[in-house]
Amino acid sequence: MKQYGYTQAPEDLDAIFHALADGTRRAILSQLALGDASVNEIARPFKISQPAISRHLKVLEQAGLIERVADQQRRLARLKADQMLAAVGWLIDFRPKWGTSFDQLDDLLLLMKMNPEEEHKQ
Repeated sequence: MKQYGYTQAPEDLDAIFHALADGTRRAILSQLALGDASVNEIARPFKISQPAISRHLKVLEQAGLIERVADQQRRLARLKADQMLAAVGWLIDFRPKWGTSFDQLDDLLLLMKMNPEEEHKQ
């Protein structure tokens, strides 16, 4: 079957999007953007068990979004934000569509502002 509009993406792109699809994992990445942290430190703000956090970390690590490093007696998780560039690179191809949609919305809002009493249907 021929795929139209398909571009070759890095093979880890599916793993990256899978990792980013979960809100807890996105929150962990946001936390790690502030600095390295241990599993216990990462688990503190969540209402889930430490083993559950460890499973989330494993998914993030397999996607290449974090790495685990030894620091004295602790094992820390560290953000690898450069891996997100693969996802950003893929998404950026859709940017012209975003611009068109926002331009149309801007035009409509401007028209509504100029003629507030008219009903606008688009």
